Amino acid sequence: MENNIPSDIKDINLAPEGKKRIEWAAREMPVLSQIQSRFAKEKPLKGVTIAGCLHVTTETANLAIALRDGGANVLLCASNPLSTQDDVAASLVADYGISTYAIKGENNEQYYDHINAVLDGEPNITMDDGADLVTAVLNPRKPLDIKKYFWRV
Repeated sequence: MENNIPSDIKDINLAPEGKKRIEWAAREMPVLSQIQSRFAKEKPLKGVTIAGCLHVTTETANLAIALRDGGANVLLCASNPLSTQDDVAASLVADYGISTYAIKGENNEQYYDHINAVLDGEPNITMDDGADLVTAVLNPRKPLDIKKYFWRV
């Protein structure tokens, strides 16, 4: 299995199992499914880049897919390497075209490289579970054009 989506995951060949699990979780999330359907029609996030530093699980995958269907460019990295589901990360890349930087058990260096990788996408919106992504925005490794991080409705 090959793809051109920027990512750093354990094994793209895990995608088929991840897709099954993501689809199962979607059936258990009816409100998010309704939002996703609406977003797919209206594209309220067209042109917006969203970076998420979150647990890479089936639930988060469905959130990322809904945002993508709403027109957003979604970049995802793991907020906790111990909770990362490698098959889900692989499916996000292979099946949904979402840049994902997450490997279960990744070391500290990989963890921060992944945070920097999503910031390299110059997001307009960040979602963060643990404040490491926000900390990296506020203490950048390279100068940031902070105006790019503000999005007007």
